[in-house]
Amino acid sequence: MKNLISNILVPGALLLSGISVSAQNPLIQDQFTADPSARVFNGKIYIYPSHDIVPPEGEGRADWFNMEDYHVFSSEDLTNWTDHGVILDQKDVPWADSKAYSMWAPDAIEKGGKYYLYFPTRQKAAKDGEAGFSIGVAIAESPEGPFLPQDQSIEGVKGIDPNVFIDADGQTYLYWSRDKIYGAKLKDNMLELASEPMIFEVPKKGHIEGPWLFERKGTYYLTYPHVANNTERLEYATSDNPLGPFDHRGVIMDESPTGVWTNHHSIVDYKHQWYLFYHHADFSPDFDKLRSIRADSLFFEDNGTIQKVEPTFRGVGIVQANDKIQIDRFSEKSERASIAFNDTENTFEGWHIVLNEPGSWVRFNSVEMEGALEQIDLRFDAKAESTLEVRLDAEDGPLLAEIDFSESSGFKNEKFNIQKFRSGVHDLFFILRKGNLKIDWVRFE
Repeated sequence: MKNLISNILVPGALLLSGISVSAQNPLIQDQFTADPSARVFNGKIYIYPSHDIVPPEGEGRADWFNMEDYHVFSSEDLTNWTDHGVILDQKDVPWADSKAYSMWAPDAIEKGGKYYLYFPTRQKAAKDGEAGFSIGVAIAESPEGPFLPQDQSIEGVKGIDPNVFIDADGQTYLYWSRDKIYGAKLKDNMLELASEPMIFEVPKKGHIEGPWLFERKGTYYLTYPHVANNTERLEYATSDNPLGPFDHRGVIMDESPTGVWTNHHSIVDYKHQWYLFYHHADFSPDFDKLRSIRADSLFFEDNGTIQKVEPTFRGVGIVQANDKIQIDRFSEKSERASIAFNDTENTFEGWHIVLNEPGSWVRFNSVEMEGALEQIDLRFDAKAESTLEVRLDAEDGPLLAEIDFSESSGFKNEKFNIQKFRSGVHDLFFILRKGNLKIDWVRFE
C-alpha cells in the first residue's frame, strides 16, 4: 500500500483553493475523496465529500479510514470542477478529538441565507474513557465557506453519516446512522433536535449506514448502503412521510465488482436530470480506504421505482472538444481494448487506453465540437507502425481523421489534420486498423 501512494499524497498537506480541474469519473483527480454529499446552491452543484488521507507517521490508523478535514467542490457543467479548499479542519472543532482523523461523511444545507455543514467525528475523551462519535454543525455565509464550528455537538445524537432534509413546509429533518438509521426533526435554529429520534429498520439485518433522504412527486425516498452479502450495495425504501414508516423497494447500485467495501452516496436533481454521486477506489485499487467520488445519471420508472445504476468510467456532462479528452474514461470499448495506469507509483497521473490489435476500439460520448476545428492533438505511444481511424457517432460513422503512426519509444504528442469537421455534440470512436497503440488523451484545435 505504501508503494502505491508514497508519491501521490503528502500527509496533512493543505491543497490550494480555487483550483479547477476537468474530469470524468472519478470527478476529482488530484486527491482522494469519498462520501459525496451533492447539493444545488445558486445554480451550481456543490459536493461536500470526506477527504481520505494517509496520516502522518504514528498518527491515526494506517490500515483504516483517516480524514482530517473537508474540502468543497463546485461545478456548473458536471465536467469542470473547482476546489474551494479546506472549509473545516479537525483541529478547529472545539468538542472534537483533534487527532482522531475521523471527519467522516458530511452533509450541507441552506436555510434562511445561511449554510449549515453537518459532520461526524470523535469527541474528546471523557473521564470514563474514550468518547464515541457525535455530530456537529458548522455555519457559513457562503456554500464555499469558511465554516465556523459550534462549541458543542448536537445533544442527543450519537453516530455518523448525517443527512439533512428540508420539506416543502419548511420543517427540517436530520438523519444519521449507528448500526441502524435514525431520524428526527430539527428546531428552526438547525442546531437542536425538536423530536425524539426514531429508528428505521429497513432492512432489519446486515450492516447499514449512510442515509440520504429526498422527495420526488410526493414520495419520500430513504436511500442507504447495506451489506446484504459481502460489501455495501445501495438500496432504497419509500414512504409518504419523511419519518416513515418506510417500505423497502429495491437496489440502486450493486456491490462493487472489485470488492471495495464501502459505497456512500447522494442523489440530486440538477437541471431536470437526476444524478447519483457515489465513490469507488479508482486511484487506489489495492487499498479501499483511499477512495474517489463518481457520478452517473439516475432514472425513474413511471411508477416511481428507481432504475438500477450501472457504474461507468465516462460519468456525466458534456466535454468540450478543445479540452483534453481522457478517452480511457470511455463510454464503451471492444473486448480487446484495455486501460492501464500511466504511472503505478503515482496513480493521480491517470490512465491510458490500450488498443492492442486491429479492430479494437473505444467510444467516448457527448463531445461538443464548435468553431473551426482543424487538427487533433494526441498523446500516444505506438508500439509498432499503426493506423487509427477517428469516426463520429458509430464505428462506421463519418470519418473525421485517418492517422498513421511510426513506431515510438514512449508517449509523445503530435498533431494531425482533420479531414472533415462537423459541428454539434457527437460520440467519438477511435478504431485501430493496424498495429498496437496506446492513447493517453486527445484534444481538438
